[in-house]
Amino acid sequence: MIPIALKLAQGLSLYAIVNECEAQVFTLFGKVIGTLDDPGLCFPITHFGIRALFVPFFGKRYLVNTALRQYYLRSQMVNSEEGTPMGVGIWYEMRVTDPVAYLFANANPEGSLQANVASSTISTLSNLEMDKMLEDRHQLSRKVRAAVSPLSEKWGYQLGSVYIRKVAFTDRQMVDNITEKVVKRLVQVTSAMKQDGENRVGLIKSQTALKVSQQMAEAGATRPAIVGAALNAIAQQDSEVIHAVLEILETEQLIASHAPVTVVPTNLPILLAINEINQSIETTKMPKIHGLNQAGS
Repeated sequence: MIPIALKLAQGLSLYAIVNECEAQVFTLFGKVIGTLDDPGLCFPITHFGIRALFVPFFGKRYLVNTALRQYYLRSQMVNSEEGTPMGVGIWYEMRVTDPVAYLFANANPEGSLQANVASSTISTLSNLEMDKMLEDRHQLSRKVRAAVSPLSEKWGYQLGSVYIRKVAFTDRQMVDNITEKVVKRLVQVTSAMKQDGENRVGLIKSQTALKVSQQMAEAGATRPAIVGAALNAIAQQDSEVIHAVLEILETEQLIASHAPVTVVPTNLPILLAINEINQSIETTKMPKIHGLNQAGS
């Protein structure tokens, strides 16, 4: 009998159980007499007086869910500034803050909210540059929320977070064209990077060759200085030795040059020797190296 008595008492509005994230609106003769939104066991007669006893007979009790709700609107069609058709997905949150306005200010508050979010999204994103539409989603989402929030508060609910989740191209041919342009751009960038690398390698090689040639030139210039310093030191110590060294060097240079050599006797006058050598060359066609003995033959 206890469960039957409790059910009967609840039906007569002697008490009411309010759940979490829930509000109960009581009406009598078509007018709202009050709202219970504190979770737990409540007694309507203590809040609304004797009128609460007539609600089961001449009124009605409405249960309103005040929990946070999430919705997602897919493929809202917008056009960019360039005339490109694009589909936009909108994710948003809402919760009821005024149960009375939610019930009686709008016949379909959730559908109206979806329509307002969709229309605000289209009006905000239409005729925008494609780059801005793809990159500035956070700022555009805030604009959509600012446009919808004032009207939603009049209808008894509060709009939470709004986010543009997806921006997609609806024209398949345009997607293929953009993909082709991206591929060509990637190839161009790759070729430019490769050419830049080859130029850098060539520059490094030329700089290295320049430094090597400079070092070789410095090394080549150092050798004569060292040899000259050594010869000067030898000349200061012993002049005969330096003369012998110079004669040897001169003889080596003469032999290495393969030049014609004429040997003239030391006791014969130079002009006479040259005349006799010329006559011998004309008559006998002797080799380039001629020898004259002490008798002048």
